Amino acid sequence: MPDGKPQPAFLKSAHARILTAVLLLQALAFYTLSHGEAVPPLRPLGAFPARLNGWTLAQEGVIEKEVLNVLKADDTLNRIYAQEGTGRAANLFVAYFKTQRTGQTPHSPKNCLPGSGWVPSESSVVAVSIAGDPEPIRVNRYIVARGTQKSVVLYWYQTRSRVIASEYMAKIHLVIDSIRYRRSDTALVRVVVPFEGDAEAQASETAVAFVQSFFGPLRAHLPS
Repeated sequence: MPDGKPQPAFLKSAHARILTAVLLLQALAFYTLSHGEAVPPLRPLGAFPARLNGWTLAQEGVIEKEVLNVLKADDTLNRIYAQEGTGRAANLFVAYFKTQRTGQTPHSPKNCLPGSGWVPSESSVVAVSIAGDPEPIRVNRYIVARGTQKSVVLYWYQTRSRVIASEYMAKIHLVIDSIRYRRSDTALVRVVVPFEGDAEAQASETAVAFVQSFFGPLRAHLPS
């Protein structure tokens, strides 16, 4: 029988219920992983191709040691590619985590970017068609600014068989894969294309074209 005591308001919200369910599922996943995890071998991200369907490696990015210590990824890739014949450029960042069992989880760009001084002005989820795939992938799209600098940001989480935009769904699939396959490996994939003035549409087109160029090679490069 009810005891007549009112519940705290936050417990009545859908957000709180979803968060509670995700935390319970995550606890179940980590208990399951305590019986052993099948960690797949990874091809070093440094061996990722320098030429990608019309794009060429222009610069190897440097990730500071302090950032790596916070990120705690098992492997990273940070490069700038240039589109041949157009002069357009895009930054590709990949952080791979072979297990999330010990608290090594991707840091969401929607939290990291504001912490670095980038202010989001627009956010959405967009569909990107991939050659040979029957359905497009769905990825996060942000417009961010820092002073006069502006960028289009696309990012997602990539696991053994899927692309996930939502942080919540990433946690849920973590549980499913942990139980079914004894795996919790994942990668955070982020693309950044700077732009000036009213060139947002062009920058978005560049970001999408870049994703379409590297998605196949990256999917083949990460553990399947």
